[in-house]
Amino acid sequence: MFLFQSPTQTITQAVDRYYHEFLELLPKIALGIFIIVAGVLIAQFITNFYKRRILKKANDPLMARFLAQAIKIILILIAIMIALQVAGLSGIAAGILTAAGGAAIILGFAFQDIGKNFLAGIILAFNRPFRINDTIKIDSMFGKVKALNFRYTHIKTTDGRDIYIPNSDVLTKPVENYTADGFFRLEFVVGIGYENNIEQAKILIKEVLANNTNIIEDETHEAFVIEDELAASTINLKVFFWINTIDYRVTSSVLRGLVIKEVKEALDLNGFNLPADITELKLYSTEEDIPLKLRKDPRDLLGNS
Repeated sequence: MFLFQSPTQTITQAVDRYYHEFLELLPKIALGIFIIVAGVLIAQFITNFYKRRILKKANDPLMARFLAQAIKIILILIAIMIALQVAGLSGIAAGILTAAGGAAIILGFAFQDIGKNFLAGIILAFNRPFRINDTIKIDSMFGKVKALNFRYTHIKTTDGRDIYIPNSDVLTKPVENYTADGFFRLEFVVGIGYENNIEQAKILIKEVLANNTNIIEDETHEAFVIEDELAASTINLKVFFWINTIDYRVTSSVLRGLVIKEVKEALDLNGFNLPADITELKLYSTEEDIPLKLRKDPRDLLGNS
């Protein structure tokens, strides 16, 4: 026999049923929350332990830090999925995974740059052209590598700026590494007079380079001097030498300036001329005379008095 129930009775019975079901699930939900909290704490503990014990001894700190971040995220996701299963919400867990898959496709189109940088970060974690504290240049951005994250690479410039380069740019654009093997070649040009002996000047400059203990000289890395250009008023010699790039900023700037100073003083001491550019004035027949006034030397005035 079918009994007709009023809407109020139907709603009351439904609320009562859901209330009792909620009370039955409440311990499981509490256990699930506990598992999530415990999972986050365990993930943090493991990550901290990894950083304290492994990171200090790691040959590749960038890789170690990247893996620490990845381990933490994976452990937290595992804890959340276990908590949903324990709480009797396996259907929700499956729904989350299904929704996550669909959302990943949608968000992949909506946030292509973010996804591209994330994947590039994973690739760079295992295969990249630099290490931490290497001095690199990407496009016009030049500095020391400080960190590699999921979305960007952090470098610090020589003038103190912090630049965060998207990993996709690091992966697809040329990367110039100034400190990959610890050696870098510097160069500069010095001009001597046409009346000077070129070979003697080259020998003198090589002696200056050989006497500088901060310049590297071996079978692979050789310091040398070549004739570079016959300029308007000078014979330009180009000087090449190798340095150690443990600290590229200090070594390249300070040592290069010091070598230039030593070469200049040595050439001066041995009677070599270092002429400045000569300017030639030409007066054609169609032009008027150039008014020119010569100032008397004050010493001549003193001599006549």
